[in-house]
Amino acid sequence: MKRTPQSQAPADADARRAIKPVICYPVDTLPVPDMAALAAARRQMRLTEEVIVPPRDARTFRVPAGNFFRIISMDGPQVGDLNLWAEDNLSERFYSGKTRALHGTHLSTGDRMWSGFPYLRPMATITRDTLDWYGFDADGGSVHDVIGTRCDPYTGRLLSGRDYHHCCHSNLTRALAAETGLPANQAEAYVHDVLNVFMCTGFTPDTHQYFMKASPVRPGDYIEFFAEIGLLGALSACPGGDCSTEHSSDTAACYPLKIEVYRPDPKALAGWAPPAPSAYPRTHGI
Repeated sequence: MKRTPQSQAPADADARRAIKPVICYPVDTLPVPDMAALAAARRQMRLTEEVIVPPRDARTFRVPAGNFFRIISMDGPQVGDLNLWAEDNLSERFYSGKTRALHGTHLSTGDRMWSGFPYLRPMATITRDTLDWYGFDADGGSVHDVIGTRCDPYTGRLLSGRDYHHCCHSNLTRALAAETGLPANQAEAYVHDVLNVFMCTGFTPDTHQYFMKASPVRPGDYIEFFAEIGLLGALSACPGGDCSTEHSSDTAACYPLKIEVYRPDPKALAGWAPPAPSAYPRTHGI
C-alpha cells in the first residue's frame, strides 16, 4: 500500500476499516496427514540417494511415492529455490499460491505442498524442520516462504538493465532441460513459483513490500518432506547466498546444498496409498 490517496475519506471510513477479517479458506475439513505414522516411518528409514547442488546452480532429483527427502545446509548459510513436479507428468506441479492460501505465508512441520489444477492434491508433507523454532521475528519475518517467486533474469533486466544468467529461474530451467531432454525454451514453461527453502522473508509494515533478511540457517539444519506422490524435484542454490543483501550476485558468499532421499521400512506405512487427484468433475461448469 504505497499509493498517495487522491480521494477524501468518507465519513464512515473508520467503520469500514474496523470490519473484522474472515479467513478465505477455513481448513477444518482439509485432509490431515497422519503425522504419528510418518514419525514412525522416519525411525525406520535408510539413505538411498544423495545429490549435491553446487552454489549458483541447480540439480534435479527423484523421490518415489512413500519415501522421504531432506534439503540440508552444508558449509554455510544458504537458501534454495525448490520446484516439484509429478514424476511422470510435468503438467502437475507445485502450486505455491494455493499452498499459501491454505497454510499461510511460510511453511513448516505438518504443512503440505499442493499441486495445481485440475489435480489439487498434496505432493509432499513437511515432516521435520530444524528451523521451526524461529517462528516470526520482530520484523514479521519467517522461514520457508511461499510468497516470493524466484529470482529471474527478466525482472533483473527490468529493474537494473543488466543480464544475469545464474538466477534461480535460469538454474532451474537448465536443470530441468538436462533431466528431461527438453529444449531450454520448452523446459522454461514448466518452471514455476517456488518454496523458498531456508529464506527469511516477510512484508514491511509500512509499505507492505516483500523483504528478505539474513537466513538463520546453519550447517546441519534441514527441512524434511514425505513424498505423497512420485516426485521429480529441482533445487537451485540461490546466487544470493543467505539473501542478506541481494539475491542475484556473483559476490555474495554462496554454499552448496545437499539433498538426501530415504526409503522407510515398507511395514511402517502399511495401508498407506498416494492421494488421488481432485474428484471435481471437470466436465461440469467449465
